[in-house]
Amino acid sequence: MTHLRASAAVGVLAFLLGAGSAQAQSPQAQSPQAQGPVVAPVGSTAPTVEGGANGVALLRNPAAPDKSLIAATGEGGGLELYGLDGKRVGAIPGGEVYGVDVREQDGKPLLALLDRKGGRLRLASYDFAAGQAASLDAKPLTLDYAGEGVCLHRAPRDGSLYAFTLGVAGQMDQWLLFPTADGKLDGRIVRRLHLSSEAKYCVADDASGALYVAQEAVGVWRYDADPEAEPVPTLIDAARLGQVAGEVAGLALVDGGQAARFLVAANATAGDYLVYDRARDDAYVGAFRIQTGDRNAVENPSGLFALRAPLGERLPAGALLVADDRKSGADMKVVSWADVAAGLKLATGDAAGSKPAAGFASVRPTMETKPVDHDGDAADDPAIWANPTDPAKSAIIATDKKGGLLVYDLSGQPLQYLADGKMNNVDLRAGFKLGGRETILVAASDRTHKSIALYTLDPSTRQLTSVADGVQATGLSDPYGLCMYRGAKGETYVFVGDPDGLVRQWKLVAQASGKVRAVQVRDFKFDTQTEGCVADDETGALYVAEEDVALWKLGAEPTDRKAPKAIDRVASNPALKDDLEGVGLYRQAGGKGYLVVSSQGNNSYAVYRREGDNAYVGSFAVTADGARGIDGISETDGLDVTSASLGAGLEAGAFVAQDGRNVFPPEHQNFKLVPWSAIAGVLGLKE
Repeated sequence: MTHLRASAAVGVLAFLLGAGSAQAQSPQAQSPQAQGPVVAPVGSTAPTVEGGANGVALLRNPAAPDKSLIAATGEGGGLELYGLDGKRVGAIPGGEVYGVDVREQDGKPLLALLDRKGGRLRLASYDFAAGQAASLDAKPLTLDYAGEGVCLHRAPRDGSLYAFTLGVAGQMDQWLLFPTADGKLDGRIVRRLHLSSEAKYCVADDASGALYVAQEAVGVWRYDADPEAEPVPTLIDAARLGQVAGEVAGLALVDGGQAARFLVAANATAGDYLVYDRARDDAYVGAFRIQTGDRNAVENPSGLFALRAPLGERLPAGALLVADDRKSGADMKVVSWADVAAGLKLATGDAAGSKPAAGFASVRPTMETKPVDHDGDAADDPAIWANPTDPAKSAIIATDKKGGLLVYDLSGQPLQYLADGKMNNVDLRAGFKLGGRETILVAASDRTHKSIALYTLDPSTRQLTSVADGVQATGLSDPYGLCMYRGAKGETYVFVGDPDGLVRQWKLVAQASGKVRAVQVRDFKFDTQTEGCVADDETGALYVAEEDVALWKLGAEPTDRKAPKAIDRVASNPALKDDLEGVGLYRQAGGKGYLVVSSQGNNSYAVYRREGDNAYVGSFAVTADGARGIDGISETDGLDVTSASLGAGLEAGAFVAQDGRNVFPPEHQNFKLVPWSAIAGVLGLKE
């Protein structure tokens, strides 16, 4: 299905959405005369005790599927429970419930309830053996608006559990739910979105990571449910412009595997139910009606839920549940999915459903720096200095490419800021002899002056002092990537890349004045833009990331003239997605260790062996730590890694990377740290 961005229609819809931009599919062809097949419900529940119906879910009993339960919101009655035969069997207190969803957690149904009266999100589990529910709330998860709906999502990337809550004025919050030491669940808001009008219903696909939202008077949208993703939705169907006649009163997902994955929307204004094929980019496939005889069986739909799993003889392919907020007694209608599939000639697939695509191993950050002062794409590249005498007093030197250089301590607090220009990349080498003593020399690519900025780092104060012998001009149009190299004879070099693929090498020479001058010694060229690079001082190898193409290896000595060798290519390794950006080296004894490269397009980091042919080892992602309140890392530009101890908890070194989306709370970009021991653990590496 073709997506059209920024057309006139999309512009109007983006305005209605309240988003900066939106995508739309080609309009779903409208067929007013086509009523579609008719299916009859196979059952209904007793009326809700308190009256009203605002949502429905199914609690599947894995030991006895035909003994599964229907969980229905009953407004002031909390959550009411019914057997598949429709008889009321109990209730779960939950205040004035306006939405419910369910996922499996530790072999039991986990329920999310939106309690409007209490102004909170409630969490509970249900034990079929005991026949009772238990609260999982570690603390009240309060809303600052009147809630309308809720849906859960299990992220395919790392298995994290999220809840989305919807508000009456278009609010949409994404919560990360995480376990506490006592077995409860706590939560933090990790993303806040806002629609221009009310949205009551949402549903999330745990296999694909898609989130579907029904916005009143607008239509159905699809978002990426990853909190690190861009919040740019795709319009699936529009009210009065496509199949949606007016109000969408519920969404449900049916998952029978790749050939049988469908989205169902309650088209309340027209009195039918729309079906979209998720395997074909949510293309519209048809509509059906739910009738008893010649009358609509559902008077006022107010929520859907579907499960493609056998639930007894009447429901061999699972069920579609419809909350009916009828005036004469709100109840829940039970429809056989097999009947719907037969009427629309759809495949039913199988109960196993779709499996999420194999994701990357994931680790969590333990520290983040204070955000940079500038907004937008500002933070870029870090360099780690490991203090050899007091590891806990090491430092991270980092660039703000809209302003200068920063020095952070290992708690992420800034120690120094130098507003010396638009610094893009930074690197350092200890042992540079200057003024009769060994110093820690720091080099950065300065895009303001198109030069190499040079500093020394004082190990006692962790402060930078400029030592450049005037402006060290590069002759490049826009100096981007930078890395340093200590040669076999003790010389110190710096490499700087230009957007056109040119990489220039300089020798850094100490002057009698105590300053440092850069002397150009070599040029070499790649076909397209490079940025990240790292040099191996022991082996004399230089690794360069050509952003859209490959990771290259060549000699770092200025006299080397051998052609670069591709270590890995974006086109040949599915784990890589351009741009390739930061490159770091984890050094171990005996020439062993690992190369780490940021794969910006899929928010991951590829790891290669340092030795031999630099074989690919695997990739990892950095995901949120809810308990610490630190989000994951995405859209990484620069990174660094060290095998030197940085103190307690970081004895095996650390990985530090720029976070292009610092999402909870939404702040300017920053840098985040992961213990190397965590990365080694998930990838089975030797520390």
